[in-house]
Amino acid sequence: MAGNSQRRGRTTGAHKKGASGGTGGKNRRSLAGRGATPPAEMRPGHPAQRRAQADARRRTERDRSRQRAEEAPELLLGRNPVVEALRAEIPATALYVVTGDARTATDERITEALHLANDRGLPLLEVGKAEFDRMSNGALHQGIGLQVPPYQYAHPDDLLDLARDSGRPPLVVAMDGVTDPRNLGAVVRSAAAFDAHGVVVPQRRSVGMTASAWRTSAGAAARLPVARAVNLARALASYQDAGLMTVGLAGDGDVDLHDFDGFPDPLALVVGAEGAGLSRLVRERCDVVVRIPIARDTESLNVSVAAGIALYAAASARR
Repeated sequence: MAGNSQRRGRTTGAHKKGASGGTGGKNRRSLAGRGATPPAEMRPGHPAQRRAQADARRRTERDRSRQRAEEAPELLLGRNPVVEALRAEIPATALYVVTGDARTATDERITEALHLANDRGLPLLEVGKAEFDRMSNGALHQGIGLQVPPYQYAHPDDLLDLARDSGRPPLVVAMDGVTDPRNLGAVVRSAAAFDAHGVVVPQRRSVGMTASAWRTSAGAAARLPVARAVNLARALASYQDAGLMTVGLAGDGDVDLHDFDGFPDPLALVVGAEGAGLSRLVRERCDVVVRIPIARDTESLNVSVAAGIALYAAASARR
């Protein structure tokens, strides 16, 4: 019995002293944990992830639709808008007139539009009312429409090249989120009148050079380039790197317009959106924010009016 017990003891002792088999790190990995729980929208199969993916698809499709719309010709509708656009000599590729309407045949605005289009050599395309209703998506067209090609935007750097060739200090107007085409057209007109080298608009959340903007510019858009920036704050940073001072306009600015002495220098004048003003990121990119003193009873100035006043101040300081 003692011998058997001794053998069992020796066997146990041998087992303790011998090398034991390893786990290959499996136990350590199992104890390490899985890390922080990912957000719900990143968990495969989670409803929040499906919603996020659906939102991303909708945004992508919306961006593609916007891009297709920008690349397609615009159809300007209505007798007064068409005549005004032809008088302003905005670019156009064809004039559409609805046939079979007695009022269209006797309207003097239609007659003038036909004469102006003929003088420019524009094709006259006669269409039926049902077809033109479809082409105009049911909008009021008054039997006439002008086809306007997509605007050819410049690159923000092109405005610096233009300034360099002009021999004058760069003067650029940047418009932060302006959505009314008439304001864009009015700013383009003022920028051309006061020797600016161009206007910059953001690619998103901003109006582009529509036929209405062309018409409001009164032909200035044919002489002054409008550039489109993918990111306006980055475009302003690029201008700063090129030696331009970025000057924002806001009612709560730090310096009064008549106290600001930087207008003779190379600068980018930055105006904000209607109502909202300068966005946070764009305002942070401004070297200085200037205010235009106005009567206390007046809440604010229209963006195009404010831009015109500042451009006049810049032009006066450069003489």
